[in-house]
Amino acid sequence: MEGLTTASSSLPLRPPGPKNTRPWLGVLPHFRKDPAAYLLSVAREHGDLAYMRLGPQHAFVVSHPDAIRDILVTHQNNFTKSRMLERAKVLLGDGLLTSEGEFHTRQRRLVQPAFHRDRLVRYAADMVICAERAGLTWAPGAALDMHREMTRLTLAIVGRTLFSADVSSDADEIGRAMAQIFELFDTLLLPFSDWIQKLPIPPVRRFEKARDQLDRIVYRLIAERRASGQDAGDLLSMLLLAQDEDDKGHMTDKQVRDEALTLLIAGHETTANALTWTWYLLSQNPEVEARMHEELERVLGGRLPTFDDVMRLPYTTGVFAESLRLFPPAWAVGRRAKQEYSIGDYAIPAKSILLLSPWVVHRDPRWWPEPERFNPDRWRPEESEKRPKFAYFPFGGGARVCIGERFAWAEGVLVLATLAQHWKMRLVPGHPVATRAVITLRPKHGMKMTLESRISDAREQEFLRMLHKNKGAARRRLPGIQNEMDYACRIISTSMVRSTSSPTRKPPASRATLKAIPKSLRLIRVLAVAPRRMLPQGSLASPVSSSTFRFTSLVVP
Repeated sequence: MEGLTTASSSLPLRPPGPKNTRPWLGVLPHFRKDPAAYLLSVAREHGDLAYMRLGPQHAFVVSHPDAIRDILVTHQNNFTKSRMLERAKVLLGDGLLTSEGEFHTRQRRLVQPAFHRDRLVRYAADMVICAERAGLTWAPGAALDMHREMTRLTLAIVGRTLFSADVSSDADEIGRAMAQIFELFDTLLLPFSDWIQKLPIPPVRRFEKARDQLDRIVYRLIAERRASGQDAGDLLSMLLLAQDEDDKGHMTDKQVRDEALTLLIAGHETTANALTWTWYLLSQNPEVEARMHEELERVLGGRLPTFDDVMRLPYTTGVFAESLRLFPPAWAVGRRAKQEYSIGDYAIPAKSILLLSPWVVHRDPRWWPEPERFNPDRWRPEESEKRPKFAYFPFGGGARVCIGERFAWAEGVLVLATLAQHWKMRLVPGHPVATRAVITLRPKHGMKMTLESRISDAREQEFLRMLHKNKGAARRRLPGIQNEMDYACRIISTSMVRSTSSPTRKPPASRATLKAIPKSLRLIRVLAVAPRRMLPQGSLASPVSSSTFRFTSLVVP
């Protein structure tokens, strides 16, 4: 494909594409049935550039990496966001996803420090703690909707890292509101939806009710932080303390709300979908799952992962990358041309929509041999170097690349590394698996999966099962376990002190006792992250301190 140049009116207007099947609607009815699958069929039938009419909109499907690079990077100033995100303003207001121009640049500059590397290191510990806590609420043999579980988990992570808040009690309400919004968002993309939105009809009222639910939660977080006057050093504090460059005034609650809601939704929704599809793909590819488990055992040896471990887990990272290839949460990127533009031999009129779909490009056999195969080995450096840069773009590109990309990579790998050490997920037989492409690529029917424990130690597994199902039994076993753990900690602390002062001294315990210490330390971790309501009254009723928790995470071999 030729490079992109300034458009010339002498160029032909339209490339090939599907025939319009409905007057005034074009191919919109077919597109709405399954947008991602329809774009894939259009690209495969008509090539790297195809034209189609979506109602009153002139749309061009662009599927070559070089053309995508030029739209997102080289000539990005000639484009704005497309209709989907224009309509998303009814939910997100003028947040990072929907704002344009200088205002977007200023807001992005304001939010960017929340995603610097030093903060990601701190966030990583919270990501792991949240994942460990989530795993402790599970029981072997339970059948769970893994999409719901991952949504609750990623919501807890975003709340804890970016807002220093526990939003777990709001998780179900947020989940219901998001499901309602996704159910109704299609309506807002219809022709004349600006008028439809003003009508007092049931779909519009349900959408507004769901939006109001989210607003109540976000405005409560804002009010609580303003009332406390605390600078927690998190994203919310950055927004509240920010000053306008022109009038030096602080952001209004509405401005803070728009950014906070955007990051709350985008920060948990996309990663929840990615993790859900990853568990599904692992369940369907046991040989890949076994290789990932081998790497986790070799590198981590039973301890919890840290931020630095992300670089030490290339195969696990490849698993997550390959899941993002096959099921990219942001399945399509849209741009609207400000001025006439050209791609190869074709002119793109001003105000046209350009659709760039990772779902399509990630399945192109020119860049991905056996494109439907789940193969994490594609992400070995020597393989990655063979592909054009924009043959893979799950986070977009250019100045509007996802601001939380590094956050998402760390979260995905750390959550996988934490949970996969203890659990395997198996798709419930007969459960239907299908995609639903609206704003993000969700599993249409959820993802019902059965949990299998990977904990080899029968005693620890028994205690976890009791902790989940029978608090009374756990209470009866706890004194003995506590004594074991106290003894183990004394052995370790004494050994460390003596080995520091006199490296030649033997540790004050037998080899068998020292060998048993890791199991006891894992139980300390269990109690450190167990929900307070699960723990009996007594000396261990208060969870182990976070410093002890992090200490045991590091020393368990």
